[in-house]
Amino acid sequence: MSSAMSSPASAAIQRYFEVSLYLMILTAFGALASTGGLDLPGVVLVGGALVVRGYLIARRKRWLIPQRWTTYLTLAYVAVYLADYFVVSQSLLTATVHLVLFGLVVRLFSVERERDHYLLAVLAFLMILAASLLTVDSLFLMSFGVFLLAAILTFVLMEMRHSLGSGLTVAREPREARRSRRLGYTLATLAPVLMGLVLAGGAAIFFLMPRSAAQYLSAYSHPSDFSVGFSEQVQLGRIGQIQQSNAVAMHIRIDGDEHGNYSLLWRGVGLSEFDGRTWSNPYRRLATPVRRAADGNFQLRALTGASVQVPHSRAIHYHVLMEPLGSNVFFLTMQPRLLAGNYRMVTQDAAGAVYNVDGTHPVSQYEADSELPLNLAEDLQRSQGLMPPEYPAAYLQVPALDIQIPQLARQITAGATNSYDKAAAIEQYLKTNFSYTLELPSTPPEDPVANFLFERKAGHCEYYASAMAVMLRSVGVPTRVITGFRGGEFNDVTRSYVVRESNAHAWVEVYFPGTGWVSFDPTPSTPGLSRTGWSRAMLYFDAMGSFWREWVVNYDSAHQKGLGEEVNQSTRAWVDRVRRWGQKEHERLLAVARSTGLRMARSPERWIEGGIASLLLVGLLVGARPAWRGMRRSWVQRNPEKAPKQAASLWYFRMLRVVARSGVKKHPADTARDVARRVNDPAMRARMVRFSEAYESARFDDDAEAARRLPELYEEIANGRK
Repeated sequence: MSSAMSSPASAAIQRYFEVSLYLMILTAFGALASTGGLDLPGVVLVGGALVVRGYLIARRKRWLIPQRWTTYLTLAYVAVYLADYFVVSQSLLTATVHLVLFGLVVRLFSVERERDHYLLAVLAFLMILAASLLTVDSLFLMSFGVFLLAAILTFVLMEMRHSLGSGLTVAREPREARRSRRLGYTLATLAPVLMGLVLAGGAAIFFLMPRSAAQYLSAYSHPSDFSVGFSEQVQLGRIGQIQQSNAVAMHIRIDGDEHGNYSLLWRGVGLSEFDGRTWSNPYRRLATPVRRAADGNFQLRALTGASVQVPHSRAIHYHVLMEPLGSNVFFLTMQPRLLAGNYRMVTQDAAGAVYNVDGTHPVSQYEADSELPLNLAEDLQRSQGLMPPEYPAAYLQVPALDIQIPQLARQITAGATNSYDKAAAIEQYLKTNFSYTLELPSTPPEDPVANFLFERKAGHCEYYASAMAVMLRSVGVPTRVITGFRGGEFNDVTRSYVVRESNAHAWVEVYFPGTGWVSFDPTPSTPGLSRTGWSRAMLYFDAMGSFWREWVVNYDSAHQKGLGEEVNQSTRAWVDRVRRWGQKEHERLLAVARSTGLRMARSPERWIEGGIASLLLVGLLVGARPAWRGMRRSWVQRNPEKAPKQAASLWYFRMLRVVARSGVKKHPADTARDVARRVNDPAMRARMVRFSEAYESARFDDDAEAARRLPELYEEIANGRK
């Protein structure tokens, strides 16, 4: 590195460069680690190395691994890589990620040459790129913003280091010392401005560029129990495992609901067969395509049966924004009629579950119309008849269970004479005699339902729903178990319900001839969450995440069209407001002009005198500033010791005009001494050197005595030229 790098500004650039490169790497790794795509050893190894590196930078200490150690460590890790691939992780991708992270750690403590810095910057970029592919969370936006800010600083400082090291930038020591003090403030201002311009340009391209139909990032889903809990087979306890997670599953916005007035069941999969441990849906493979209407919406078949009409109902329209959880089920509330979304093919099975079979468009965003049945107890009590012949017999199937279960069912429903009273009696019995818990048995019992009813007497929704369904079947009432969600927390910021995996639920649907399937929920209500300041703040974060998912991750041609129409309408409204304002102002000015003309016609002498006075006043105002400047210059020239810096500049330019008449002209890069050295006359050169010394002292050191001597030294130069 050249001697230029030893200057104060170069030292400041080097310091800022090390900090910005470190922040770039730290932010990229934090974004990657937050996706959950890294295992614990990788997070601990790189995280610990970054902490140590940050400590060394903060304390301005330098510690590097010797070059030969770097070679030995790299060769040694080849054996570790093979062991990782064949024994530990047994995955080529995981082992390769470990290899890259190891290279990052080694390079952090062996960076000496320019190419080492370039390699670290490239590794940071690859980490942020990997994070963008592994997450659809709004946290990535904040991480990317910080990374972009650090990256801009890093590459600006990298170019400045390169220029200084190549000798392309050479500055005078006094100026460079002053610039080094202002460098940090300049970078702190420049980098955010550049970042804002980059984000604004990227946002404009993103929102205006034609969108393709496929949504690549929406296809990403993290591995969880969610998709297993809403599949063809659900083992007892699976929903309870899902409920232990507080991750957001979906957002639901109901038209006209401004205050969270609904507490609905969001229906997913209907299960009919039970073997004592596992509920299954044997009719999933027999699901048939749903007919698409002329307007593009899917016309869903009624869950109550084609010939059954819901006597009392209330229609609602709602919008659902699903998180990428790997499920192809549409969650709808009773009774769904229409489904709208960017999906090529939708199917519906005999139990009413609606599935997406379009692999290019994962379930992410859709709208639906449903009718909320207002079933009256009197109507259900009068319901009589048998199930339609097209309904499967599995709705009355009872597995080989403990004999106490049907005995208990007959005991509870002894006084009931119809299906509704039987269902209501069993529902009330379970709600009042059992407690709710998410604690699962350490060892699965042979008969989970009997264990729940006669031993533990505590469980979660699956056990309540299974017990009610089985007991009703044992007394001849058709039932099925439904898995989905219950309720959700209303976010008054977005006017939507935040449905979490902890809201996963199972309940029972009971068939009534003439009415259809009616929901019963035997699970006791769990205590509500108290609203705290922190939970209130989390609603704002959730609103930001919901906006990110809808307008960035799921942004497609439909969103683009809607956004364009909204912009067009708002632009037209703004143009109309401006036009109306212009017309109003034009009419007002015309009225003022007419009124002024009438007054001028009545008294022209007064208006002529006022016009002359106004012109004089304007002339005084226009000439006041130049006059003040001239007076200020004259005063500074007469009293140079009162303003040394200004006096030095004024006498310096007067001196240049004098020597210019002798043929000596100042070039842009010349100092006062440079001009003096080009004068041929030794006596004149000596006078100019004395003037330059006084000028520099007055100009840069604010020396009043030197400023007082400038007029005298100027006169010597002016008289000497003569």
